[in-house]
Order: sequence, then structure tokens, then C-alpha cells
Amino acid sequence: MNQENHLQNRVIIDKEVSWDKTQVIMSKTNAFGIIEYANEVFVDVCGYEDYELMGQPHNIIRHPDMPKVIFKVLWENLKNGKNFHAIVKNLAKSGRYYWVITDFEIARDENDVIVNYFGRRQAVPQEVIAMHIEPLYKKLLQIEAASGVEFSEKYLIGFLEEKKRTYVEYIKELIYEHEKSQSKFANYNEEEDAGEEEEHRGFFGRLFGR
Repeated sequence: MNQENHLQNRVIIDKEVSWDKTQVIMSKTNAFGIIEYANEVFVDVCGYEDYELMGQPHNIIRHPDMPKVIFKVLWENLKNGKNFHAIVKNLAKSGRYYWVITDFEIARDENDVIVNYFGRRQAVPQEVIAMHIEPLYKKLLQIEAASGVEFSEKYLIGFLEEKKRTYVEYIKELIYEHEKSQSKFANYNEEEDAGEEEEHRGFFGRLFGR
């Protein structure tokens, strides 16, 4: 069943799913994004049973409020073997939504061909969503509706150029500044001498507890 059919069967409800945001949502897909495993947290939050998820494309939970350009950039990175941290609004079976940030491990076969993606997802602070992500994503959606994904991507590039950040750097900064204000990372010290990639890996490793 494709995404359009799933959406037709669901009434979009502008209410958040109630879930334990200390938990990590996990899934495994093949190289084409077909679900092969979903942990209990995934099942509980999205509202689908295991048997409804297995063999389905991961976009079964894609929310219509999500700009296509975000998934374009995400998949470009994953297919190139690069982990990517994206903030995503997902759609539960009930029609409610839940926001997460992504983290991926990429598995390859003996020929170095990507065979699986192991996805981990955690909750995102509501303040970060409301103040920064929702306004940006609404703008990208408007551009996609009017001019297509190509110009949505051009706007995103320009937006990030103005911030002098990549998408992942921008997301990291938003979450870090919020968590620092909440004292979650009170003992967190950025290693000034560390390389940029190592710095991001360290931050997101702490965020995802790995």
C-alpha cells in the first residue's frame, strides 16, 4: 500500500502523540527504505502493529507537513554512506503527529554495497520546533507548492548560507543551545581542537546515548 492510500485512510489530527520522550525509536530498513524491523517504541508511537509495518516503505509515517526537500537531502547523504541528522514530523496511524531527530548506522556487504540502514530517532524539544523548525518547514512547503522542490532546495541553501551553517550544524546548534539552557549538558565541553566531523559525532553520540 502506498503513502497516498494510507493518507486517504487517515484524518490528519493537529494533536501530538502522547509518548515517553526519553525512549529511542528504532527501525531497520533495506537499501530502498523498506521496513525490516521496528522496535516496540516505534510500534507504540506510530500506532501500527508490527505486521502492518514489515515490508512497507518507511514513508508510511511521512507527514504531509514535511517538505520534500528535507527527505531529498537526507537520502542523498544516506546513499553516499553518510549519517544524517534531520528533524522530521511523522504521522501516526491515528492521524496525530510526533517530531523526531534522526540518527543512522549504515551497513554494507562484503562488496561495500549498502544493504541496510539502522535508524534511531529521539524526541526534539518543543521550543526548537515551534521557534525555528516549523516556520522554516512551512516556508519550504509553500515554495514547493508554488515553484517545486528545486526552488525549495535553493531557498534552503540560501537560508543556511546566511546562517553560515550546514543543515546538520544548524540543527545541532538549535538543540545544543536549548539543552544547555536546560542544563542537560551542564558538563558538556566542546573540544575546540577536535575536527568538525568528530565534534558532531561527539555531540550526537551523547544525544543518542551511543
